[in-house]
Amino acid sequence: MKKHLKHLCVVSVMSVATIMPTSVFAQASTPIACPDYKRGTTNIPGQKVGKKVGKALEAYNNDLIDEALELLYDIETSNKFDRAFTDRFIGNLLATQKGKAKKAIDYLQKAVAPNKLNDAEQVGTIKLIADLSLQEEQYDSAIKYYQQWMKVTCKEDFDVYFRMTNAYYQTQKYPEMIAPINKAIALAKKPNKTAYALKMTSYYNRKMYKETIAVQEETVRIFPDDKGQWTQLGFFYMLVEDHKKALSTFEMAYNQGYLTKAAEIKALSQLYAMNDIPLKAAEVLEKHIKSGLVKNEERMLTNVASSYQQAKEFKEAAEYYGKSAAISSDPDLYQKQGMVLYALEKYSPAIVALQKALDGGSNKKGALHIAIMQANFDKGDFKSAYKHVLEAKKDRSTARNARSWEPYIKEKAKNRGIKL
Repeated sequence: MKKHLKHLCVVSVMSVATIMPTSVFAQASTPIACPDYKRGTTNIPGQKVGKKVGKALEAYNNDLIDEALELLYDIETSNKFDRAFTDRFIGNLLATQKGKAKKAIDYLQKAVAPNKLNDAEQVGTIKLIADLSLQEEQYDSAIKYYQQWMKVTCKEDFDVYFRMTNAYYQTQKYPEMIAPINKAIALAKKPNKTAYALKMTSYYNRKMYKETIAVQEETVRIFPDDKGQWTQLGFFYMLVEDHKKALSTFEMAYNQGYLTKAAEIKALSQLYAMNDIPLKAAEVLEKHIKSGLVKNEERMLTNVASSYQQAKEFKEAAEYYGKSAAISSDPDLYQKQGMVLYALEKYSPAIVALQKALDGGSNKKGALHIAIMQANFDKGDFKSAYKHVLEAKKDRSTARNARSWEPYIKEKAKNRGIKL
C-alpha cells in the first residue's frame, strides 16, 4: 500500500514537470467522466511562482527532497490557484517521505478545498488524500474523500469500493460495508477472496449467521481448492447446529486431504458422534492420535474410548480407557474400563481395573464394591464376592442392592460347599 502511494505521489509530482516548460495543460487527459460535468478553465502557475516551483522541481529531480520542500515552503502566493498548486506540490513531496503522511494530508486538503486546481489535478489529489488517510488509519476521512472522488468522476472502481469497505470495517460500521463490497465483487476482474471475506465478516459480526453461511457457501463454490474455506464453512454450520451439513462439509474436506489441523480432526470426530456414527468418530481420532497430529492426551484417549463404547466395540474401548487412566490416574476412567471389561466377560482384568478405581480414591465406593462383587460372583469366587457385598452394605446408596445380593451369594456358596 505505502509503495503504491509513493508511486502515485511521484507520478503526480512529475506531472508538474510536464506543465512547467509549456503554457497549456492538456485537459483532454482529465479522468472526469460525469456526463453533466462542466470542465473548468485551464490554469498554470504565475511567472514568479512558476520560477520558484521550477527550482524546487530541479532539486527534486536531483533527489534533494528536503531542499525542494524548503523552496516550496518559502513561496508566497497572491491567488488561490497558485496557493493550491504549491500546496499540492508540497503534499505530494511529503507523501514520499517516511512519517510525513499526516502532514502531507494537511497540505493536500488545503490544495483541493478551494476547487481551483485543474480538473485532473483536483481529482488525482482527492484520490491521494483518500489513500493516504486509509494508510494513516484516518478511516472517516478516507471514506469521505473516496465518496467525493466517485461523485466527481462517476467512476466505478474495484479498488475504491474495496478500500471503502475496509475503512468501514476498521471503524466497525458493519452494515455500511455491504453496499461497497457488493460493488467491488461485481467489478473485480477475477474473484477476490478477501472481498468475500469482508462481506462475510460484516454479517458475522452482526450475528446474521444465515447470511454469513450463504456468503461462505458461495466462497467455497468459487474457491473449491482453498482448504480453509471448507473448514470455515463447516464450523459455521456447527455454529448454527446444522450438524448434518457440518459433517458433510468436513467429510468432503477430509476426503480431499484438506483437514490438516488437530482442531479440524477433532471437529470431524465430534460430528460423527453427533450424527450417531460413533465407530467413525473413534477411528478418525485414533488414526490421527497415532500419526501424531492429535495430541496423545487423556481427553482425546477418553473420547476414543467413549466412541468405541457407544459403537459396542468393547475391546477397543477398554484399551483406550486404560490408556487414558494410565495418564491421568482418574478413578472414574478405571471404573469405566472395568465395566467394559466386565461386559466382555473378562472378569479378572475387570476386577483389577475396578480395584484401581477404589484405590485411587473414587467417591463411588458402594457402586465399585457392587461391580467387583458381581465380577467375582460370575467367575465363581464367592468368598471375594461376599467380602465386597458386605462393604457395599455400608454405603447408603448401594445398601439395598447389597442386601438383596447377600442371601443369594450365601446360597450359591453353600451349594458349592464353600464356607464364607
